[in-house]
Amino acid sequence: MSDASLDPLDRLTAERACERLIVEFVHELDLGEPGRVAALFTADGVWEWAEGDRRIEGRDGLRAYFGARPADRLSRRICTNILVTLTSASTATTYFTTYRVDGHSGGMLPPRPPTQVGHYEDTFRKVDGRWLLSRRALFLAFGGPTENVGGAGGNL
Repeated sequence: MSDASLDPLDRLTAERACERLIVEFVHELDLGEPGRVAALFTADGVWEWAEGDRRIEGRDGLRAYFGARPADRLSRRICTNILVTLTSASTATTYFTTYRVDGHSGGMLPPRPPTQVGHYEDTFRKVDGRWLLSRRALFLAFGGPTENVGGAGGNL
């Protein structure tokens, strides 16, 4: 499929489906069930960090990787500047900021600086009428360790 071959409504529908997938990904990690992120990828989907040796392939590997997230992790990701480009393998670039702590036992915490700021580079593929991630690469401009609050909930 070339960008020019799509009528405007089909293009808009495809772009919106890919944007929604980006939002579903962070929603599952922050508020849902992290292991379900795997269902947003193609069967041969890949998650990788541009730096380092972190590359996870296939739904089973992705389910195990994301499902191993600590149960006491509190995180919120903010995604902006989502730019979907439709081609034969549709792509998107999304900026993100991650706020994250481990050891959370409930309650509101005082604000903290972000743990990560960077962008995702995504490739999508339409499978059985549904857009899915076939590859997500993470690029960090800023990053640091995840603070462990040791069960210190807030009373704000």
